Amino acid sequence: MSTPRSHRTYRSTLREEQARATRRRIVAAGHDLFVEQGYAATTIDAIAARAGVSRKTVFTSVGGKAVVLKLAFDWALAGDDEPVPMADRPEVKLMLEEPDPARVIERWAGLNGTIACRLAALFDVLTVAADGDPEAAELQATSEANRSNAARIFVTRLADVGGLRDDLSVERAAAIAEILMDPVPSRRLVLERGWTVDEYVGYVERMAKAAFLP
Repeated sequence: MSTPRSHRTYRSTLREEQARATRRRIVAAGHDLFVEQGYAATTIDAIAARAGVSRKTVFTSVGGKAVVLKLAFDWALAGDDEPVPMADRPEVKLMLEEPDPARVIERWAGLNGTIACRLAALFDVLTVAADGDPEAAELQATSEANRSNAARIFVTRLADVGGLRDDLSVERAAAIAEILMDPVPSRRLVLERGWTVDEYVGYVERMAKAAFLP
């Protein structure tokens, strides 16, 4: 007797959910260990022990240590593990569709200030890891290129809706935006000085309005 299609679908969905939960545990364990003791000192065995899985499961579910770092970074950037590019996220689309210059900046600051705070702790880990690991160096280079591209997209939209000062070129404005997107200030202000995420977002918004608006 064949297994009913609905039952097979249920079992397949259950397996997928279990595999995804395991992957989340592994990446979360890697993230925490990287932040706590650094990239070099974190081993696959330590990640497996923290996640409550076998060493083999780490490799079959996620991959090597560099892959764990990449997923931890990507998920911190996005805020979740959904396979949706940042360009297709609703908050990015809202920013790019906003006609009011001040609101464009507010949406941008809310998005990127929050991202910077999520990345703050792991950003230092990546910076150090990139010195000795080619895969980590590649991830860092990709991250920097993506930030540069995102800054230019934001500034171009701001210019399109008349929100850029006449004496400020798109190139220079994009460079300023890149600095405001950098996770390092958020680490100093939020992680070290005790600012809230909302306070940091407000700071980024004020700096951006002062820098860009006519």
